Parts: sequence; C-alpha cells; structure tokens
Amino acid sequence: MTYLTPFTFNNGVTLRNRYVMAPMTTYSANADDTVSDEEIAYYKERSYGVGAVVTACTYVIANGKGFPGQIAAHTDAYIPSLSKIASAIHEGGSKAILQIYHGGRQAVRELVPNGDVVSASDTVAADGGSARALTIDEIHDIIQAFGETTRRAIEAGFDGVEIHGANTYLLQQFFSGFTNQRNDVYGGSVEKRMRFPLEVVAEVNRVKARYADKQFIVGYRFSPEEPEEQGITMDETIQLVDRLADAGLDYLHISLGDFRANARRYSGEKENRIQILHRVIRGRVPFIGVGSIYSKQDAQQASETGAELLALGRELLIEPHWVEKIAAGEEVITEMDMTRDNVIPGPLMDMMKLRQGWVPGVK
Repeated sequence: MTYLTPFTFNNGVTLRNRYVMAPMTTYSANADDTVSDEEIAYYKERSYGVGAVVTACTYVIANGKGFPGQIAAHTDAYIPSLSKIASAIHEGGSKAILQIYHGGRQAVRELVPNGDVVSASDTVAADGGSARALTIDEIHDIIQAFGETTRRAIEAGFDGVEIHGANTYLLQQFFSGFTNQRNDVYGGSVEKRMRFPLEVVAEVNRVKARYADKQFIVGYRFSPEEPEEQGITMDETIQLVDRLADAGLDYLHISLGDFRANARRYSGEKENRIQILHRVIRGRVPFIGVGSIYSKQDAQQASETGAELLALGRELLIEPHWVEKIAAGEEVITEMDMTRDNVIPGPLMDMMKLRQGWVPGVK
C-alpha cells in the first residue's frame, strides 16, 4: 500500500494522500488561551504535505483544561481564534480537524475553576491530590459541551473534529475499570463504562447533522491498553472499537508510541495491536495507525498492519516537510536537530529541551 495516493472517506471527503499529522500538545497559546502567532506558523508550515492535520486537543468546558498554554474552545468567544487555525491549515491544502477533549483527573488544578478536578469516580488526580466523581447532571453537561464545541468547530471552518478518548483523559477514565468505580448507569460492566464515550459520539453526530453536512468528519482516538490490574485490556478495547465502528464515525485513530507494539493484556495471540483492531473494524470505517514512523522504511513496514491511513507525530516536528520529501525521493532527517529552524513554537521547544527530545502528548 502506498500512502501517497488520495484517500476518500465513506462520507465522500477526499484527502490528497493517506498521511495525517498527529495531534501534539504545543503549550503555546496566548495568555487568554487564544491561538498564538507561533502556533499559526507551526500549523501552516506542516500543512503542505499531509492530507489532514489534527490539532492539539482543545478543552470543551472550563474544568477540562489539562495543559498550560492550551487553546480553548469552550465558549463562542473563541471561534475567531479557532478560525485562524483552520485557515492556516487550509492554506497548505490540508483538511483541518480539531481535537476536542476533557482532561478529567489529568486537568491542571490551578487552571480550572476553584481547583475542582473531576473524573469518573473519586480518584487520585495527576498532581497527587484528589479528583471527585462527576454527578449525572455534570456528565450530561459535559456531553452537551462536546456538542457545542463541535458547533464552534463547524462555524470556525474546520473540516472535522476528533473526539479524544485516549491518553488517560476523561473519556478513557470512564471506560477504564481502574478509574471508573461507579455503580450507576455509567459504571460497572464494560457496557456501562463505554456509555459515556458513546453518548459523546452520539451528541457530536447530532450537532453535525444539525449544523453541517455529511462531509464534516468525525473521528475518535483511543488508547488500546492500560498497565494497571483493573485497567483497560485489549479484549475490552475490542468491544469498544466494535461499537465505535458502528457509531456513525468517519474514522478511528489508535494512540501508540510504536506501531510495532504487540498486545500485552489480551486473551488471544500477542500479535500487533493495529492488526488485531483492524480485523475487528472489518473495513467499516478507516483506521489510522501511528507510532514511531520516522523513515520511508518505517512507513513501508507500518503499511503491513493494514491501517488505511498513517499519522505522523514527532517526525513532523523533526522534518515539517517529510511527506513532500518522501514524495520527491529525497532524504529525510529522522533525529531532532535543535539548531534547525523547524518552525516550532518556543514553549514547545523549551519543553522538548527540558525532556531531552520527548514530546508530551505524542503517543
């Protein structure tokens, strides 16, 4: 499979190729959580090669903010800011997809109202403090907030949204038996634990039907397994993915550090995670693979998983024009050179230097 050829979704939208820019945290919004000029330049620089750009996640409600310097989308006041991002991505010819999320227990206490960190259940927050369980009414408010943020994305000119159900944020916290100890309709069995994510998907699709046409893209990103004893297993993820594949989505997007990774917590053969889930999906929706794709050879090997599209994360930080260079048969750089001008926002570059090349938010 060559990923340089166009790809058409079931809703009729065509990407110029099968490469997608993965969502990556930038820490670079203005003080008021509007998009900064540095972020605009960053997205624009990387929009000339890939078929679509998925933005860094934006929080849908005030208590969902999980990072400093994060763009906001929880009120209509942020629509002009969002429009700048969509326009910058369109300038390079890519489809623009806004990733929407709630941080849940990963929210930054000093950045949310009254320091009130919430989750599926009473649990430990990322800062070691406590996160309290959401009430039923609050759950419904957050579901509605995902819909309202979708409406804002439509008004801002985005081509789609990606619901962020991965990387231990709120949707994953509800699905995980490790963080979800509820005994009501939103907790207990696997079926009940997947209720919240599925209701978010339904609300986003309801808003899409009201404010956009069928060509507005709705995707869903998920993490396949958790290491904790009560955490998500591959067998549970198979059940969720099977339901998501019939939920009116336009694609599913796995979150992985390495596309080569095999299943660990799985009753079946410990084979490649992407291959297992690709079989489960059975072509009902396109599947985006991701994880440590740096070279042309990596991409060729990743194609063997069967994923219809491939997402590039860290490699597009290293080489913003990776797709164009691969298409032209040119050599690409596969290790970060901090002396090159890769059009990376200052706060993100500072974080990369601090973590010696590790980029938070890239899985």
